[in-house]
Amino acid sequence: MLRIGNASGFYGDRFTAVEEMLSGGPLDVLTGDYLAELTMLILGRDRLKDPGRGYARTFLRQLETSLGLARDRGVKLVVNAGGLNPTALADAVRGLAERLGVPARVAHVEGDDLTARPHGWGEGVLTANAYLGGGGITACLRGGADVVVTGRVTDAALVSGAAAWHHGWSDGDLDALAGAVVAGHVLECGTQTTGGNYAFWQELPQGPPYGFPLAEVAADGSSVITKHPGTGGGVTVGTVTAQLLYETDGARYLGPDVTARLDTVRLTPDGADRVRIDGVRGEAPPPTVKVGLTRLGGHRNEVGFLLTGLDVEAKAALVQQQMAAVLGKARPEHVRWELVRTDRPDAAVQEEASALLRLVVRDRDAEAVGRAVSGAAVELALASVPGFHLTAPPGKGAPYGVFEAAYVPAADVPHTAVLPDGRRVPVPPPGTTREPAPVPEPSLPPPLAAGPLRRAPLGAVAGARSGDKGGSANVGVWVRTDDAWRWLVHTLTVDRFRALLPETAGLPVTRHVLPNLRALNFAVDGLLGEGVAAQARFDPQAKAVGEWLRSRHLEIPEVLL
Repeated sequence: MLRIGNASGFYGDRFTAVEEMLSGGPLDVLTGDYLAELTMLILGRDRLKDPGRGYARTFLRQLETSLGLARDRGVKLVVNAGGLNPTALADAVRGLAERLGVPARVAHVEGDDLTARPHGWGEGVLTANAYLGGGGITACLRGGADVVVTGRVTDAALVSGAAAWHHGWSDGDLDALAGAVVAGHVLECGTQTTGGNYAFWQELPQGPPYGFPLAEVAADGSSVITKHPGTGGGVTVGTVTAQLLYETDGARYLGPDVTARLDTVRLTPDGADRVRIDGVRGEAPPPTVKVGLTRLGGHRNEVGFLLTGLDVEAKAALVQQQMAAVLGKARPEHVRWELVRTDRPDAAVQEEASALLRLVVRDRDAEAVGRAVSGAAVELALASVPGFHLTAPPGKGAPYGVFEAAYVPAADVPHTAVLPDGRRVPVPPPGTTREPAPVPEPSLPPPLAAGPLRRAPLGAVAGARSGDKGGSANVGVWVRTDDAWRWLVHTLTVDRFRALLPETAGLPVTRHVLPNLRALNFAVDGLLGEGVAAQARFDPQAKAVGEWLRSRHLEIPEVLL
């Protein structure tokens, strides 16, 4: 059995987590996920300022106190903190180890950076990185590495690559690899598995900070998800279900090493803070590899007008009319107005009597969205609606980024493991591939018998978890009993989903049915515009769309309430 933990779900996660995981209980491997779509853009801008940068420097600072602890406890470290420059981070770790007097064999994985390769990315691409699988990690660990640094690998590859090393799996062990990929997906976002962002958070112990998760991965790829004793939060079938649905799409979870069938996943309790994952089936991976592209999209600015008291909608209309007249032909390329009604009648506190009118502008020209916009808003101060004031003083436009996904043949990606002794080991693409195809919708259970209904929020019976993939969002919805599932699967259709979330009404929405999890997963294309870096929406990563859905009211059978 491999006991593998996680100590980071994003660049900026809890700094002390590495030390906490190393000292909190036994581990064989500790992983850290530092990368996201937005992170690649941030690191790309860092690299523009200094070609020697482009990696997550937080990891180095964490090693100051944790490298010796990891070596004393015999724990391997596997992280994607290398970002855009894994070679430089690996060299920096070696330098740190020498300075600390801690012997550490450091290896790294290269080949994901395709920015300069002739793939026709178009103009303005800042970064182009392939999502590598776990083969390079496996090769580095087989080569004796104590620390493995990667760039852009799939988040789950940190776990599946280490599991393949520990258990001696080959490319053909598809079910085992798929099981490890599912375990890796559950671990990758850290404390989201132990109660963070969890719909039913009030059912969990609230005390110490949520502990980071770990998985006990068996030789057949099955696993038990748990956490160190004495840490906060909890591991339940619900918390694991929520993370399984996070940022996924259909029943086929595509990866560069294996396609995991999410519709085969079984979750069962295995004791306090222990959930078993088994039954996962694997298929050959697709013939292409995903490439994440980031580019500087232009500049953006934002102005918040606070509208207080009576006639809020009429006041909002006047402000928009006045701003349009002032900007005239200098109007930015993209203008978005949102009126956020946080006001209430007869409010005893001024803030509760106010609504927010939000203006977001974007343009390729920084000047077009700078003080030409924010200054124009300020100049209305004495010539507009009564009680006029803004949330912030005038400011300049800020650059924003755009994330896109492209796909290249796996054979075009020079996946390479650089071992501790400097040897370079090519990692071949999978020998067998399979073109992805949608899974037919499974047969549905019979509807719940008719009975009395009561209008109530969906969240009274269902949990949800939402997230982003480029410009698209996913919303996973699950319930905890068979009767609730019989109701949910027949009630929450695409049409009902669009009616409950009117922002999605004009967008492509696809529903995926996952009976083993009693879950529905909705993919909403285009909800986030050009992605989180563009910040075109109030909730640019769709983190709270699931909670919005849970807050919506509909007729629910009283027997479920």
